[in-house]
Amino acid sequence: MLKPIRWNTFLRDMLVIQLGFLLYGLAIALIVRADLGTGTWLVLEIALADILGIKIGTMTIFMGFLVLILALAMRERVGWGTLANILSIGPWLNLFLDHITTPAGNLMFQIGMFLLGVLVQGIATAIYIGVEAGAGPRDSLMLAVHRMTGVSVRMARGSIEVIVVVIGWFLGGPAGWGTLAFALLIGPAVQWAFKLFRVKPHREEDEPSQILIA
Repeated sequence: MLKPIRWNTFLRDMLVIQLGFLLYGLAIALIVRADLGTGTWLVLEIALADILGIKIGTMTIFMGFLVLILALAMRERVGWGTLANILSIGPWLNLFLDHITTPAGNLMFQIGMFLLGVLVQGIATAIYIGVEAGAGPRDSLMLAVHRMTGVSVRMARGSIEVIVVVIGWFLGGPAGWGTLAFALLIGPAVQWAFKLFRVKPHREEDEPSQILIA
């Protein structure tokens, strides 16, 4: 259930994975500030953050631990990178939200911010999964569904996103047209990034994620 730590490449892996987390936080902030409807997980997390009276980044940490428990129950392998994901993305998100503003009155710029956020999130996902230190909790759940059902990564991710946004919407989260677009686009973005960086979600023999870097 736990991926071994590769101490000979640990420093390099830590730098690469933090780059992925930084990009992930940036991607979420771009989508939020585009103000067209947040990403699917953010619909739920913002709703819960409002209910609990806490910051969005803090709520992403709490949600990360809850999703990790579910992924572990489905016997997905996790590692130190999974924990690093939970603890790192929330602070990056809060930092970028403090410095990125919504381009009021410029719809085309808002759409551009949104699409850039989706693209960056797909790339960030491939970067940190490729480190082989354990996928983030939400992506661990995606990979567990992919492994257990045999559906594509795109279908696994898309199905999870739809379920999450429905729950978040019922709780009063900020769903919008952008949320629907995110649910439809994030799966292809992740799958494209996997192909770009040659990431294989699971090896045939033991099914951990891997990346081959030229």
